[in-house]
Amino acid sequence: MLVAVRGFLRRRHQILAMRTHLPAPDHRRMDPASARYMIRIKGHLGATLLSAFPAMAWQRQGPETVLTGMLDRPALHGVLAEIEALGLDLLEVRQVTPEARSPERGDACSP
Repeated sequence: MLVAVRGFLRRRHQILAMRTHLPAPDHRRMDPASARYMIRIKGHLGATLLSAFPAMAWQRQGPETVLTGMLDRPALHGVLAEIEALGLDLLEVRQVTPEARSPERGDACSP
């Protein structure tokens, strides 16, 4: 397309783009690849650090904190990235079977 600008003809460039249509997210269900995970962290986490893992139940076991919860693969990687970002010492990550009893959410703890 040619456009006249101050007496000069200039070519007007058009960039053709196709709109993408993303599927609507369904927050009511998890990925079918979801599984229950147990994550052991060295030390006792206070309320502030535990608030970084709202979807996880936690329990203190000796000198460690154990987080458990249903996670799909992206959520698991997000939890592991958060553990790394907070500088926590990760001891173990284990996928647990449905029969295995998960720790209940512990009592409120001081920061």
